[in-house]
Amino acid sequence: MRIENVLSCTAMAGYYNKDLAAIKAGAVPDGFVFRSDPMTPGFKMITQPGEAISVILVLSDGQIAFGDCFDVVFAGAAGRDRVFRAAEHQDVIQGEIADFLKGRSINGFKELAQSVEELTVHGKRLHTAVRYGVTQAILDGAAKANHATMAELIQSEYGCRMSDRPIPLLACTTNEAKLNIDKMIVKKVPYLPHGSSSNVLRDLGTKGEKLIEYASWLTRRILSLREPDYNPTIHLDVYGTIGELFNLQIPQIAQFIGRLSEECEPFSLMVETPILAESMERQIALCKDLRGMLSDLSIPVKVVVDEWCNTLEDIKLFAREKAADVIQIKTPDLGGIHNTVEAVLTCKKMGVGAYVGGTVNGTDQSARVSAHVALATRAEFMLAKPGQGVDEGLMIEYNEMQRTLALAHHRSQR
Repeated sequence: MRIENVLSCTAMAGYYNKDLAAIKAGAVPDGFVFRSDPMTPGFKMITQPGEAISVILVLSDGQIAFGDCFDVVFAGAAGRDRVFRAAEHQDVIQGEIADFLKGRSINGFKELAQSVEELTVHGKRLHTAVRYGVTQAILDGAAKANHATMAELIQSEYGCRMSDRPIPLLACTTNEAKLNIDKMIVKKVPYLPHGSSSNVLRDLGTKGEKLIEYASWLTRRILSLREPDYNPTIHLDVYGTIGELFNLQIPQIAQFIGRLSEECEPFSLMVETPILAESMERQIALCKDLRGMLSDLSIPVKVVVDEWCNTLEDIKLFAREKAADVIQIKTPDLGGIHNTVEAVLTCKKMGVGAYVGGTVNGTDQSARVSAHVALATRAEFMLAKPGQGVDEGLMIEYNEMQRTLALAHHRSQR
């Protein structure tokens, strides 16, 4: 099977890009937007609609495969590429990338995806969003060429064993959208609610009292609505605000996380990005120290890393240095989707939790692709995406996994 043609069109991402630097600097919200000026290069507004490009491969037998290019909400932060603007990349996709792919065999995935990962245009690597979308399309196309699901193809090419049940999902919502918490509880989501604490004064308070109050309310709400067999893990993403509040002093940070853990009892707690340092080296050192302190104090909280842990090489380094209990493998930040496969398998080999994350700024197709990757590699859990409406992301990924498992079971019985 060969790639006969490459098409592309502008598409709509599932959420927005936000200027993290401006938000942390105290930009005052006005409803959903901010009236202040952005601080991160490439942003026209602090909150702006996410953009996407859909890459469409026409195969020689007439089948169609596609993938979507886009970036994460907090683009341009912590070592990430500049915010993705579709108009800046459309010509490259229709030009150099199309020329590179036309006529190539698509009977396999890994080798062709790696070739795209290494492709340069005018001496520069492709934007991570472009590599991400193009390799999604290649995975979809290679699976169709082999009359298999994407998960089955990954299993075959990487020698891993696909899960026999859906990967647990982490539902995502903002702190103020409390009605969404009820949706998560009623649907028995295994991990919740992610949250979004990105500004110290607004989300934590001068002594952390706002976040403590939120954790307490969340626990009470779960206890009041849950069925007896429902025991979720609470996951809070704080974007480094705990570290800011306590001036990166590890003992105080650990003690505060201990208080959060007590408020979440009887449920387990994960805290994502409790610290956001100025460099990767500093991030690794501080996260290692924090994990050590939590262990010494017998505080049963898992530290999840995200910022500064962007690429496959970053993930290998964080895992090797034991700077995290769980690593968010933020799929668009890794570029080619094959890197996400390698990242999950690396984490599992090195004894670190593998969380196939991504971004609520994604698309329906990218969510389906990441569901196949998570299934094939047996990730610990996966972000329900796109968007922050809860139901849509849960439906897209759960249904895709269930269909894939039904097909795989059917084939195994034949």
